[in-house]
Amino acid sequence: MRHAGTKAFETERLICRPFREGDCGDMFKNWASDPNIQQEYGEPVYGTLEQTAELLKKYTDGYSSPDFYRWAIVEKSSGENIGQIAFCKVWSDCETAEVEYCIGGRFQGKGYAGEALRGLISHAFESTDFQKLEAYHRAENTKSGRVLEKSPMRVTATVERFVRENISPHNEVCYCITRDMYR
Repeated sequence: MRHAGTKAFETERLICRPFREGDCGDMFKNWASDPNIQQEYGEPVYGTLEQTAELLKKYTDGYSSPDFYRWAIVEKSSGENIGQIAFCKVWSDCETAEVEYCIGGRFQGKGYAGEALRGLISHAFESTDFQKLEAYHRAENTKSGRVLEKSPMRVTATVERFVRENISPHNEVCYCITRDMYR
């Protein structure tokens, strides 16, 4: 499978690019230290800049692998890192990736997550061999649900993660888009 790694792409209002050392402060301020964001996102809260710097190093170290995909979402108008979007799981054998995203609380409700997701879908199908992109949200996470409902992705019965773990979605709503659907 042809991988592209984390190459930058832009949308009307956003630059989605690899994380860099200077992102630590914005990450901490805008999302990584926010319990509301991290709980919805299913990640731990990073209580200090040092902990956030360790997370950032994990991200930047990942860029050495061509099948690592994680973008900082940067608002063009302010230059701030307002969140992230990533392929949290990549299955090269079936050319499928699972998408995750988060946007800082001050920036929610402005359509940024949906804009980043639409940009990522186009970027992935135009620059890699992925045949399917998937995502899911917990039913109670209605904010994430609205992002997926408005996206070009469509509800599906399950996602590759659950198939491989031999479990059925219980409280999750699954979405996907295939290369053919994208065309």
